[in-house]
Amino acid sequence: MDITLGMILKRVPGAKLTGSADAVIKDIVQDSREVTPGALFVAMEGLHVDGHKFIAGAVAGGAVAVLTTRYADNAGAPEGIPVLTVPDMDAALKAIVPWFYDYPAMKMRMIGITGTNGKTTTSYLVRHLLQAAGRRVGLIGTIQNMIDDEVIPTHNTTPNIIDLQRLLARMCSEGITHVVMEVSSHALDMGRVAGCEYDTAAFSNLTQDHLDYHGTMENYCLAKAKLFDGLSAAGRKPGKKAVVNIDDSAGRIMLEHAKCGHTTYSVKDESASLRAMDIKLTGTGASFTVKGEFGQIKLNMRITGLFNVYNVLAAVGCAVAEEVPVEVIEENLPLFKGVPGRFEAIDMGQNFGVVVDYSHTPDGLENVLRAAREIAEGRVIVVFGCGGDRDRTKRPIMGRIAAELADIVIVTSDNPRSEDPDFILSEIVPGVEEKIAGKQYEVLVDRHEAIFRAVKLAEDGDMVVIAGKGHEDYQILKDKTIHFDDREQAREALMGGNL
Repeated sequence: MDITLGMILKRVPGAKLTGSADAVIKDIVQDSREVTPGALFVAMEGLHVDGHKFIAGAVAGGAVAVLTTRYADNAGAPEGIPVLTVPDMDAALKAIVPWFYDYPAMKMRMIGITGTNGKTTTSYLVRHLLQAAGRRVGLIGTIQNMIDDEVIPTHNTTPNIIDLQRLLARMCSEGITHVVMEVSSHALDMGRVAGCEYDTAAFSNLTQDHLDYHGTMENYCLAKAKLFDGLSAAGRKPGKKAVVNIDDSAGRIMLEHAKCGHTTYSVKDESASLRAMDIKLTGTGASFTVKGEFGQIKLNMRITGLFNVYNVLAAVGCAVAEEVPVEVIEENLPLFKGVPGRFEAIDMGQNFGVVVDYSHTPDGLENVLRAAREIAEGRVIVVFGCGGDRDRTKRPIMGRIAAELADIVIVTSDNPRSEDPDFILSEIVPGVEEKIAGKQYEVLVDRHEAIFRAVKLAEDGDMVVIAGKGHEDYQILKDKTIHFDDREQAREALMGGNL
């Protein structure tokens, strides 16, 4: 059935239409560069770009109508193009977009994973287990989106509501049965996941991050909890399950919001539904026993670090909730090789370790450095920075953690964005100096130089940790974005490249 602009008008209280209601809408598009014939162009006023400036280009590309919060006389639409004016754009998109794409999330099993750290690795683990059980799986996350094994580039942890619903509709049309999705606090708070009915939701942990947006840890926590509010709401699909880490204090809050069945996991609390016991960590992997209602399974994983033990527990909880047989879990978890940029080893035959990790929060950095300390026979050398235009309060905190847990600290740029890189480093250094206690530290603004310096300082048995950017292959500067990949830089340094 064709969807007309008049049908869309009826879904938004207070909406006004200038022009014909008969225009047939084939797609909804926010980026004028992606417009196809028959599209409804969404003109939004963003923080940096005003979409109304691109209306003419969108119409030239085939848009047949414009959605705006401005009245028709100043929206800037060419003569003869219908303009649908709504009182609140966010509310309008929540009402229109999932309906327009026929609620694809209602037709697939949806597994949502939230938390400060661990979302990506956990989502890849869950995908691995679902595929091993013969399910067709879509993945939506920080590194990339995937339909089965087809890779689709991504720009945000959780896409905006239009891109998300379009992607889910495509997954549904291509026969995907299960979608594993990283769900960020921003997405939950901004309503990007409106129209998504989750079947299983997992919570990893809550540590300081995104306070530039949320303001307080309480607000940040409550934003995460919205995933479990949604999980508990009345919907079309039965059998909802929350999978929650109760070693994290915020886990109890998530459980309060999860008015449904739940699985708890822990390495400390004997009351948990899932527990990891007899944990042994090495430089190349981790062995431990998982105890649950299904009995016990012994695992020898190719990923290491206590944080990854937690990620495995979360994945097991999700897989069991999605009825993956325990024997499939036990057989296939040891085959999991890890995730790009997550404690990723760079091995060029050197006699010391080098790992690249995405850790960009205080807790993430602490977890990675503790894991490195457990593995290293010699010293731990860390290279890290903090992103610009993000939570400034975590900068000295990360400096203190680096100084406490590493033997040599090299403070450098991350993605400075619009901020002065030297200023960002000046806010990290007081934390380093507070805890450095005579150990070596250096400040090198140039990240390339910092990575090369760390490799040059490394000796037999040392462990170099390059933290902050992980899988990213770019660096965002004030006036441009350049190609920059920590893994490439590390390999070049290990091969004796020049500064």
